[in-house]
Amino acid sequence: MLRSRGAAVVRRVEVVVDLNYVGLVLATLFFALSVTPSLVPRDWLFQGLISGINAAIGYGLGCVLEWVFRRWVRSRIPIPSPSDRLRYAIKATVLVGCALVAALMLVQSARWQREITSLMGMAGTTTPAYLRTGLLSVAVGVAVVAAYRTVRVMVLGLARQLNRWVRVPREVAPAVGLLVLVVLAVTIFNGVASRAFFAVANSAFSVRNDRTTPYAVQPIAPERSGSPVSLAPWPTLGFEGRWFVSNGPNAAAIAEVTGKPAREPIRAYVGLESVTRDRTAAQLAVAELERTDAFDREAMVVVTTTGTGWVNGMAAGAIEYLYGGDTAIVATQFSYLPSVLSFLSDREKAAAASRELFDAVYQRWSAQPQGHRPKLFVYGESLGSQGSEEAFGGLGDLREEVDGALWVGPPNSNRLWRQFVDRRDPGSPEVAPVYADGLVVRFADDATDFASAEPWREPRIAYLQHPSDPIVWWSADLIFTRPDWLSEPRGSDVSTQMRWAPFVTFWQVTADLTNAQGVVDGHGHRYGSLVLDGWLAVAAPPGLTAEIVERIRAALESAEIYEREVK
Repeated sequence: MLRSRGAAVVRRVEVVVDLNYVGLVLATLFFALSVTPSLVPRDWLFQGLISGINAAIGYGLGCVLEWVFRRWVRSRIPIPSPSDRLRYAIKATVLVGCALVAALMLVQSARWQREITSLMGMAGTTTPAYLRTGLLSVAVGVAVVAAYRTVRVMVLGLARQLNRWVRVPREVAPAVGLLVLVVLAVTIFNGVASRAFFAVANSAFSVRNDRTTPYAVQPIAPERSGSPVSLAPWPTLGFEGRWFVSNGPNAAAIAEVTGKPAREPIRAYVGLESVTRDRTAAQLAVAELERTDAFDREAMVVVTTTGTGWVNGMAAGAIEYLYGGDTAIVATQFSYLPSVLSFLSDREKAAAASRELFDAVYQRWSAQPQGHRPKLFVYGESLGSQGSEEAFGGLGDLREEVDGALWVGPPNSNRLWRQFVDRRDPGSPEVAPVYADGLVVRFADDATDFASAEPWREPRIAYLQHPSDPIVWWSADLIFTRPDWLSEPRGSDVSTQMRWAPFVTFWQVTADLTNAQGVVDGHGHRYGSLVLDGWLAVAAPPGLTAEIVERIRAALESAEIYEREVK
């Protein structure tokens, strides 16, 4: 009696849960692959989210395979049905086996995470704390499967209505219903939904743009935008612009560090709200440069900002220290959105803003008599490097128009970077490519990578890229294609246990994007004072000593710590 009741309960649970055991096996396989090492360390929360999504993908694939088997194989090959006892024994074995595999992989994953943190000089996780990944993965996977089943119910309901009202044949009604839903969803997403999302996001982040940290005070020096005599008023510069012009080394600080007389550096910045009907952002930026006599300086840097208008203070400060303040740095804001959202919606805007700014500066710079022009450099980081590249048609244009370029953490979709990497010299790996013997373009993970027996011709082009930087290596191609950087020997801070798997690696690296800066300097998307070494390689003036360089490095690192604490 009790046995029959127990069997009835089990059957009832099976009907409600409707668990596909082939799907469960593949879900476990995808889960196991998802907890293998990736580029940067992941805590249990991030790992749980990505593993749950991967498990749901595996489950769906298993359901499809099981359906194909029932539809096309079992109907043609007579296979005897097992008894209830054998069937439940198999199911119990699958459940227990999947649970054991998942638990063992989590324990091993915790070890792998500690290996990655050790490579980066960071503290590692503990195994008990990391086991929470399993519970979160189950919750996420169940939520994804439930969402799919909800959509399936909607498709079947729509199919019934199509069959009843439009007389669509019953056999094709589900396919037509699915097509209608897909078209409707895509239309909404690409139209109303996407526009509404980015409109709301712009509105939300514009509120932050209006804020000002107490540690950003309106500058008095006329060499800074936002000063009382500036053409770009202080309130219009935005959060990042106000920080940029109100901080950084002044002439006195530069002289103290270098031990030599210094000039007051020029920092010209135009915010989104600085633009008027009479002048575009680029025209206003050039007017600011003319107002400050920037074209009489020794060096000028055109910076393409990232997302919200951020300029790397260490990169700006480095060039100012190196040239004793005899510099002018110019930048414009093109978006309210952070870089991740800007990458999705503002890439064309970033490219257009960069081209407009550089062309305007270059035209005015070219009007200066030869011999009386500042050295002209370009700089961009992350999405800023992508926009900065777009100001040039190719390497020929770049070499003709600038005295050097420094691009940091370039996204995998950067046009020029992709060309250089794809055409790298045979035998050089993707994480450390050598292009044309390094005669013009070089790539570096640390300062020593710039060294070469071959001469480096001017103007020099330099890329800073870490093997563990997911922004550099993320690409939609990871879904189906193994990249060279996972076919070749791994970079110095990437686990040798990292492997490529379809879908799985894509989701892993996608998750890594959210934690690209959650590591220490020298890894991930944290380049720290390596930007100083980049400027030294590309644009070093004569007369620098190793002692001065190290004093500059210490000053820059101290300023970066201050910025993180108070900004």
